[in-house]
Amino acid sequence: MARHGYETGRLNLPFVGICTFGKYPLVEDWNEIDADVAVMGAPFDAGTQWRAGARMGPRGVREASTLFSFGHAGAYDHEDDVTYLDPAKVTVVDIGDADIVHTDTIRSHENIEHGVRRILAAGALPVVIGGDHSISIPCINAFEGQEPFHVVQIDAHLDFVDERHGVRYGHGNPMRRAAEKPYVTGLTQLGIRNVSSTAKDGYDDARAMGSDILSVRQARALGTAAVLRRVPEGARVYLTIDIDAFDPSIAPGTGTPSHGGFLYYEVLELLDGLARRNEVVGIDLVEVAPDYDTTGSTTTLAAQILMNLIGRVLHHRAAE
Repeated sequence: MARHGYETGRLNLPFVGICTFGKYPLVEDWNEIDADVAVMGAPFDAGTQWRAGARMGPRGVREASTLFSFGHAGAYDHEDDVTYLDPAKVTVVDIGDADIVHTDTIRSHENIEHGVRRILAAGALPVVIGGDHSISIPCINAFEGQEPFHVVQIDAHLDFVDERHGVRYGHGNPMRRAAEKPYVTGLTQLGIRNVSSTAKDGYDDARAMGSDILSVRQARALGTAAVLRRVPEGARVYLTIDIDAFDPSIAPGTGTPSHGGFLYYEVLELLDGLARRNEVVGIDLVEVAPDYDTTGSTTTLAAQILMNLIGRVLHHRAAE
């Protein structure tokens, strides 16, 4: 009699084997991507202004994700009475990392963009693990020629600087570069708080270019349902999650921590609501810098959020 869904083959437990994301199959030939979701690393952190280290984010998140590798059975959630990531129904692959050229932002970003374009050409949902937040620029560039979409950013910082010291493609610029795209219909920026890296003129520009900005306190006062109603219902959505959106008490492993952040379930409920109400067309998670967190809490949080998000996106997509 089969037990726990393991009918044949090895158990392949979390502490065994190679650390692909979720221990899903590795696809090295980007012309052979055949899956519902393709995960790619973007280990680039030359866009940082303060503490570097996010180049190790993809490796750290992959290792942490093995804790949530669900083997043959998928992930049953008793609260929702749903088995997410059922391997009989959905396919996820890891395509490795975009090639990074140290100190060369333009070349590195081009290589990240190429990887996302290959995922989109295969009809898969791109999930990109950074790296610093500048990697959102090439990820969103890759959608040129696709249908328009709305950007939802979960972050401590607005990241809407136009140019600073001649820099236009660092981790303070990605949402400004996104807003300039004709296929980006607007932005919802959640969690923005305290002393931001963007000056007042950046906030004025953001609102003038279609941004809706809420701090953590404002989002909590409104409640999840009200925050979700501010995102155009039914719109295609690109999700970018900066790990510093979370409070550093649970996510210290990042270059620019900011106190007063979200907690786990606050973000998960927002993401679940977005997956229910909107078509999620792309995801990135950025700014995990494992060396600042000796406990591994930050990489575990990042992996858990991504696994839960991917599961919910695929589940709600199938239910439509």
